[in-house]
Amino acid sequence: MTTQTLTAADPALLTLEDVRAAAARIAGSVVRTDIDHSKTLSEITGAEVWLKFENLQFTAAYKERGALNAMLQMAPERLARGVIAASAGNHAQGLSYHGTRLGVPVTIVMPRTTPSVKVMQTEAVGGKVVLHGETFDDAYAHARELEESLGLTFVHPFDDPHVAAGQGTVALEMLEDVPDLDMLVIPVGGGGLASGMGTAARALKPGIGLIGVEAELFPSMYNRLKGTDLPSGGDTLAEGIAVKEPGTFTSKVLAGLLDDLVLVSEPQMESALALLVQIEKTVVEGAGAAGLAAVMAYPELFKGRKVGIVLTGGNIDTRLLANVLLRDLARSGRLARLRLTLQDRPGALFKVMREFDKHSVNIIEIYHQRIFTTLPAKGLITDIECEARDADQLDALIVSLREAGYSVTQVELN
Repeated sequence: MTTQTLTAADPALLTLEDVRAAAARIAGSVVRTDIDHSKTLSEITGAEVWLKFENLQFTAAYKERGALNAMLQMAPERLARGVIAASAGNHAQGLSYHGTRLGVPVTIVMPRTTPSVKVMQTEAVGGKVVLHGETFDDAYAHARELEESLGLTFVHPFDDPHVAAGQGTVALEMLEDVPDLDMLVIPVGGGGLASGMGTAARALKPGIGLIGVEAELFPSMYNRLKGTDLPSGGDTLAEGIAVKEPGTFTSKVLAGLLDDLVLVSEPQMESALALLVQIEKTVVEGAGAAGLAAVMAYPELFKGRKVGIVLTGGNIDTRLLANVLLRDLARSGRLARLRLTLQDRPGALFKVMREFDKHSVNIIEIYHQRIFTTLPAKGLITDIECEARDADQLDALIVSLREAGYSVTQVELN
């Protein structure tokens, strides 16, 4: 893929010196996370994969860096009055944690629809949560009103040079630890992380490749930089980069800075997330898996390159994580739901079970449907959820069932 012609970035907007100064300010207050080589992921992707574990920050996300850097540059009287932000995610926790640690009152405005676990996590690290409106836009507008009426200082989650400089310290650490990286893959939502990391990396290594990654459902920066008009919205796994309107400042920085900006689908991010759990034994959120998803989805961009991938965060709901892992097992053929048409008579199900036993396929759940079908009154539909060793074992079972005279269909995932 090639990037369409973009306007050159203004180098005065953000500099390597800004990022280095941020690194000095936040040193000792954020975790200097590891960057490790993944032999198995390298074999799978054809690239030499290095993973930066920002999911191991105290609040499990890189957002701490920018939030802290922004606060440390505020005048004491502004800090004493307090800071405010609109966020239902990692920025809320990072700002709350470090604000509380510094003795700064922190107010976070969240939509009323925010899951209670995120409210509790933010309050647990010291933030005062105000629930307002049904959407993020409602919460953002209310936060701006409180900023004025209460004399607070608003800390934007991405469209702020101090925040972006703090996020850029991720790239400084990566290139200090692995100087010969020749490409970075950076998730893009509002653009703060990519702006900071890209600025630092390009200044240190002018020839380094910089690839941004957005969720296919939220291509807002993609539209802005490439002049497209793709629809933006939907229920994405990567809520951390689900931004409908990218930053004005960050868009200017990224214009001409990225070598390419690619989109990844929901199934691609789910597969990448599952691989990180299975292979690296590390938990990431959807946005944290976007970088690996891109390397797997666009192998021609990365093959043979020494690639640094940022695992940006690990704040994922445990039920959602379980769903993703189970769906990945289904895609790989290890879990399946088979739908069979049977006659409603004694022994019919027992005969089917003998076929499962013959192929050593484990049955997890059985669902009978007698009433709401288009079959004759003596017919029934049976859904059987089962677990196989691999797709080949499952296929052999299906063939055997059909040879025995059963009508079998496999219920597919979207």
